[in-house]
Amino acid sequence: MGAPDASVTALQARFGRAVLRSEVSCGDSIVYVAHEKAHDILAWLKTDPDQRFDYLTDLTAVEYRDRERPVEVVYNLWSLSRRVALRVKIELVREDPLAVATVTDLWQGANWMEREVWDMFGIKFAGHPDLRRILMWENYSEGFPLRKDFPLRGRFSRAEQTRRALSDELEKHYSMEELSVDEAAPYLPREMQERLGRGSGGGRTA
Repeated sequence: MGAPDASVTALQARFGRAVLRSEVSCGDSIVYVAHEKAHDILAWLKTDPDQRFDYLTDLTAVEYRDRERPVEVVYNLWSLSRRVALRVKIELVREDPLAVATVTDLWQGANWMEREVWDMFGIKFAGHPDLRRILMWENYSEGFPLRKDFPLRGRFSRAEQTRRALSDELEKHYSMEELSVDEAAPYLPREMQERLGRGSGGGRTA
């Protein structure tokens, strides 16, 4: 354990009780902040002339099994001019609605990162301009794969997963050009070939 860096000390002086605690782990300064003040704190860390954490290197989440507040949203910040890093964490209670404010208004690069956290953990980002799945398909209905209660093989059987995949309307997710590649056509379900205007054997109809 080491001493908190100057940014943590400045945060505590500026935001008081909203800075819940801090620690140093493997040389990294980590600060836990109150959920309701998190956006204000992150905005201050970016814009204050003495802080200038202008680069969001990563935004992710983690869930623990054995903690009172087991879900964390994690922001890894970097100051390009000062060449220092800071990790900011928000703790959430699993039973409560998992939601925090978006930071896309502070760092545009947060857009896809927040979508990934939503997709994998089910944490909503209030005010996000386009919060939808980014890794799983949009109508994926098995839940959030990185949550601790998610079954290793998924919630549905392999047969049900296959049935759902084959019955999905793929043209909702891909362009007609992508779906009309000759080499792929014979592997599409028969009804898909008919919708694409293909006859038997995968060739184009007249």
